[in-house]
Amino acid sequence: MAGRKSTRIYRDNRMRYSLLLAISVVVLLIAVVSVRSYGFDKQLKEKNEYIAQLQEQIEAEKERTVEIEEYKKYTQTRGYMEKVAKEKLGLVYEGEIVFRHE
Repeated sequence: MAGRKSTRIYRDNRMRYSLLLAISVVVLLIAVVSVRSYGFDKQLKEKNEYIAQLQEQIEAEKERTVEIEEYKKYTQTRGYMEKVAKEKLGLVYEGEIVFRHE
């Protein structure tokens, strides 16, 4: 009977150690997953901020494109051509009197 009892105790201890080892592995896995999850959350936040910055830049460039198109249209008008001719070339209409003060 003593042999059976010691075998049973040995088996019970082995089961306890196996259960303890399994629980330890599960706890370790949970810890690793939690740490990695935190890292991924941080990366996700940084990437979302970067995306928001890029969206703002895209909007700014769209506005700039509209302004450039409007300026392009303006440069093709007669008023712009007259303004440039007067300012840079000093041209005037026939009969126009130019006053300069220095």
